[in-house]
Amino acid sequence: MGLTGGMFASGHTTPRLGIDLAGGTSITLEAKSGQESAINKANMDTAVDIMNRRVNGLGVSEAEVQTQGARNIIVNIPKGTNSEEARAQVGTTAKLYFRPVLATEATGPAGNASPSASPSGSGSPSPSASATGEKASSSSSESPASSVSSSPSASATSQGRAVSDALKADSSPSASPSASSSAGASTPDTTKLQAQYAALDCSKKSARTTAGERAKPADPTVGCGKMNGVWYKYLLGPAAVDGTEVKKAQAVYDTQNAAGWQVTMDFTGKGAKKFADITGKLAQNQQPQNEFGIVLDGEVVSSPYVSQAITGGQAQISGSFTQEEAQSLANMLSYGALPLSFKEQSVTTVTAALGGEQLHAGLLAGAIGLALVIIYLVAYYRGLSLIAIASLLVSAALTYVIMSLLGPTIGFALNLPAVCGAIVAIGITADSFIVFFERIRDEIREGRTLRPSVERAWPRARRTILVSDFVSFLAAAVLFIVTVGKVQGFAFTLGLTTVLDVVVVFFFTKPLMTLAARRPFFANGHKWSGLDPKSLGAKPPLRRTRRPAGPVSGPVDPKEA
Repeated sequence: MGLTGGMFASGHTTPRLGIDLAGGTSITLEAKSGQESAINKANMDTAVDIMNRRVNGLGVSEAEVQTQGARNIIVNIPKGTNSEEARAQVGTTAKLYFRPVLATEATGPAGNASPSASPSGSGSPSPSASATGEKASSSSSESPASSVSSSPSASATSQGRAVSDALKADSSPSASPSASSSAGASTPDTTKLQAQYAALDCSKKSARTTAGERAKPADPTVGCGKMNGVWYKYLLGPAAVDGTEVKKAQAVYDTQNAAGWQVTMDFTGKGAKKFADITGKLAQNQQPQNEFGIVLDGEVVSSPYVSQAITGGQAQISGSFTQEEAQSLANMLSYGALPLSFKEQSVTTVTAALGGEQLHAGLLAGAIGLALVIIYLVAYYRGLSLIAIASLLVSAALTYVIMSLLGPTIGFALNLPAVCGAIVAIGITADSFIVFFERIRDEIREGRTLRPSVERAWPRARRTILVSDFVSFLAAAVLFIVTVGKVQGFAFTLGLTTVLDVVVVFFFTKPLMTLAARRPFFANGHKWSGLDPKSLGAKPPLRRTRRPAGPVSGPVDPKEA
């Protein structure tokens, strides 16, 4: 009752369906040969994370991206999504760019700007950057300063957010793409871009997924980024450095200067020159036009500002990073492009109609299996079948409710193999009832009445049921661990229903049988109860003999003894 109430309270009253039942597209990508040393769990997980970002950028809900084996990635996209667009995005290189920031402000439900921020050195919440050997000087209660350098000892700040005090919520941006010296290029439609920026509300997911959509690297654009729990909108200039020109990035812990976790970047020769040029131009501007945004797939993941050109091909981002934050930023910089190259191995498209037919067929098979089990129970156990049927219904209800709750909780999707697992579980559950009932009938055959028979039969039946269910659960667990893909759905459902079988038998079937034993219909062994001693071939009732109350004096007749 509690689980059912939770299901209705959560609003998830039906199990989440997999691709093969709901319809959609399943794409299998295989890491290309020739890069065996790079095919490892870390790189595969990073690729999954990047692909997840790309699929979510399409506005897809309930998409699944997961590894399969050592070198495959499965992307399951539900119906209602352009499969061609999805195929074009998930397997291609993610787009990472360094773009100059022309204007920025915080956005919220009302679209208001956050309080204006002053330039570096007077409490700006955005980070700062300085030349080699020179520390960042700005600080803020919102975000500590951080820095980037042109050598391992230099720095430029990341992680914070600056808001231009020249921007207002009800006016167009104070800096247009054509006017920005840091952009180095003009825009074909400045007015349209300014209007787009003014209307952008990054607190809305729909706005974030479409911000800067289809923007070319050479054109200015808009974007969104989340800093310190607040969404900011950005007006960004043309891409100055491509993410592929970052040769290496890693998270390191600085113990010498007590700077904590930092992210170091090494650029290629071409990238080093571009980075020096853009930081030199940005350093001449006032905040926020001295910032550059690190943009991954249209989202601004960090936006340092600089005070002078950073040369040498090496840079360092420092600040109050946690290890996880530093590693995450390093991964984005290193793997803005996917860490591995993938080839499309297979694409399977399941129409909603075909998925509906498969679901109908699965449910029909389950109904037929359940009906056959019930017919057998009624024919063989008669009245006892009522207890078995009630237990089966309780088990089915628990399975349905838990599957409905597991969808939003852990992302469990009911696929066709999972339905097969549930059908197989009907037999496993019925088997537990049969073990219990047969032990009771054995006790009745020994001449005992029903109530003591139930209590004597339960400990022996309980051991058998636990051993049987343990073996089934162990098989399901091994199958879940060693297999991949949809077969895991079968193993998971089989394991889940096996656990529920133990719960139902212990906390429903046994107590219900104890109550039934007190009813005359069962206790008196009615011929339709399934417990008729005569039809079971029971021995005469067992009788107890009593010894005399006191010791017997005199000789004892051997016959009497």
